[in-house]
Amino acid sequence: MNKTVNQKAWFLVLPVLVLVAFSAVIPLMTVVNYSVQDTFGNNQFFWAGLSWFEDMLSSDRMWNALGRQLMFSAIILAIEVPLGIFVALNMPKGGFWASFCLVTMSLPLLIPWNVVGTIWQIFGRVDIGLLGYALDAIGIDYNYTQNTLDAWMTVIVMDVWHWTSLVALLAYAGLRSIPDAYYQAAKIDQASRWAVFRYIELPKMAGVLMIAILLRFMDSFMIYTEPFVVTGGGPGNATTFLSIDLVKMALGQFDLGPAAAFSLMYFLVIMLISWVFYTVMTTLDAREGK
Repeated sequence: MNKTVNQKAWFLVLPVLVLVAFSAVIPLMTVVNYSVQDTFGNNQFFWAGLSWFEDMLSSDRMWNALGRQLMFSAIILAIEVPLGIFVALNMPKGGFWASFCLVTMSLPLLIPWNVVGTIWQIFGRVDIGLLGYALDAIGIDYNYTQNTLDAWMTVIVMDVWHWTSLVALLAYAGLRSIPDAYYQAAKIDQASRWAVFRYIELPKMAGVLMIAILLRFMDSFMIYTEPFVVTGGGPGNATTFLSIDLVKMALGQFDLGPAAAFSLMYFLVIMLISWVFYTVMTTLDAREGK
């Protein structure tokens, strides 16, 4: 019996393809065009080849911003992933309080990024902010606008407050998917709490944890709004991450060629690391399937 092939379904996909082309492909091609050209105004462009990429690769400014970005992402992952797992392990398994905890944990994720930045900008001020005033009252010299360490601590604590819930919710979903038979077998064998976590819960959460790590890495590596609203990239360039430096280069200095080359390298780094995470995730899934 021959199977009837109907290609009319492609017409249902065409609107999505057009939308993606309009919102992603066309702007990307525009950035590629700017990255290999130079302009002196009046909409006159001159071929520059790969010179902007060479300038960016030899620029201390870009490498310093990349170092700050990698350090920020590493600190965020080192705090939020263990903290999210700890919260998920201590959440109720069912009933009213489980629903209450899930709703409460979801609340920070609903707040827009610029609002989060504004909240913590006010919260950390010494004159009117609760955090800044309280620290000043107990004798701690805290000023995130002038002290580099204070600025970093403020941005990190803000991100942890905003996004740890995402890791906790994903880890909780992974825990709830574990059959009760595993816990019953562990109870019969008199396994310790650490052994249950090490050999049952952690392996079963590996898939969702990799998704959480991938999402948090991508978000933290592309972070812009929150630190820009709180510190503006300061004091000095202490919190000038890649995204903030890119915006300053493109809009503040109007260096379109270097900014376009910078953004393409930024994009490739994110794609490369995301591909590594995806490869690890598929490898783990293949092992669990066996």
